[in-house]
Amino acid sequence: QVPTHGFAQVGLDEVKPGPEVIEAITGADIVLLAPSNPVVSIGAITSVPGIRAALRTTAAPVVGISPVIDNKPLRGMADECLSVINVETSAEGIAKHYGARSGNGILDGWLIADGDHAEVDGIAIGTAPLLMTDPAATADMIRAACALVGVITP
Repeated sequence: QVPTHGFAQVGLDEVKPGPEVIEAITGADIVLLAPSNPVVSIGAITSVPGIRAALRTTAAPVVGISPVIDNKPLRGMADECLSVINVETSAEGIAKHYGARSGNGILDGWLIADGDHAEVDGIAIGTAPLLMTDPAATADMIRAACALVGVITP
């Protein structure tokens, strides 16, 4: 309810990744970005010194999962946060916000909800059901994210 005009990550001079976080990213087979608020959740994480650089330089593909279905967040205030930073609340708008690793961004792949649309140069786009209604549906979503970039799942 408070009018918001911007976001600032306070304390970045004093924060650093936890032990072995950078090593986990750079040594991963795949890195998945959860379907979470791109501004105050994923944005806060990628603002930690070293995290964005690790995502940009890891040999592993980096795949994000869209936090919106039919241009609406399933819960939370992502749409309000995105509007403050002038990012459209859509699968395509958020993918452009993250950007392609082939440019100056962090994504190789972007999994969006069936029926949504996104087209961003340098980012492979895939579709799947994104409602995590039970463990099997969540596992199917993760398999689709892995398959999008050719990572085989058991």
